[in-house]
Amino acid sequence: MASIKTRKATDGTSRYTAEVRLKGYPAQTATFKRLTDARKWIQDIESAIREGRHFKTIESKKHTFADLADRYVKDVLPGKPKQQSRQKMQIEWWKERLGAYLLADVTPALIVQFRDELASGTTCRHTKRSPATVVRYMAALSHAYTICVKEWGWLDDSPMRKVKKPRESRGRVRFLDDDERQILLIACKESRNKYLYMCVILALSSGMRQAELMCLKWPDVNLKDGYLILHETKNEERRRVPLSGLGLELLREHAKIRRLDTPLLFPSHTNPHKPLDLRSAFEYALDRAEITDFHWHDLRHSAASYLAMNGASLAEIAEVLGHKTLSMVKRYAHLSDGHVSNVVASMNQKIFGGNV
Repeated sequence: MASIKTRKATDGTSRYTAEVRLKGYPAQTATFKRLTDARKWIQDIESAIREGRHFKTIESKKHTFADLADRYVKDVLPGKPKQQSRQKMQIEWWKERLGAYLLADVTPALIVQFRDELASGTTCRHTKRSPATVVRYMAALSHAYTICVKEWGWLDDSPMRKVKKPRESRGRVRFLDDDERQILLIACKESRNKYLYMCVILALSSGMRQAELMCLKWPDVNLKDGYLILHETKNEERRRVPLSGLGLELLREHAKIRRLDTPLLFPSHTNPHKPLDLRSAFEYALDRAEITDFHWHDLRHSAASYLAMNGASLAEIAEVLGHKTLSMVKRYAHLSDGHVSNVVASMNQKIFGGNV
């Protein structure tokens, strides 16, 4: 229901106060100098309320981006403990630049401006970020806007839907060839750190991330059936990791002399409740083996590469590594070309036989 009340102003001109009342919604009022403007406002408001647009528009003009950022950090990020500190830093970066703007005034063009600043490092306050890093900053912002739209009702739509993400690089593929692997394992075996050799073997044979491996606990290891369960993974899903061969043998021997004051497989020497830090020992082994341009995470790349070269499909590699999609493992596709060629040749042989 809508109504218009007319009153005389002190200067003798008329003022028209329009009011819109719809059941289930708070009354909306506005005053105009012209009757036609009041009538048009009523039509627009009634239409916007029925379509669910009106109150979101009001909310977007009541809240600043700083309000969004603060609420997201306070209410949402605690539910993402593994990503909390990193995403808080990313959201704070956006808040420094967008915080004073009303949500209604944060346009895709404005976000693009700061996206480009992030990528180019044009300010003296930070260095140039890689495309992959820019994508992570944008992903944090995008999720904050999604929550703002779907759960808080502060916006009708996210401006991130119209902002293009930079193209990420194809990804690093650095793996140990046969000679490098043999030399590195010798260096690790000769290391004064008694855990290094076993951990490198496990990383190469399973593809586990360093944090996944070093935080392993004995209740999650099944040495009889040859597998372990990862509860804390990057994508926050449990993963079953099969164990076999030398890695399984080493773990079985390790279990015979396990420490009883900690559930960790590889505890720190100084604090049994913290995982061991192998960084220095690993870097020293690399130096002794004269292997350059190689990081611990490249052991994971090596495991994936070996799987590809031994005929594993991309879907199988993704399952072993714990990736939700195939996009992350496509970097290894060229290593399985021989296997793909054999599959195609086998199919053609079965269909066409020896005929041309």
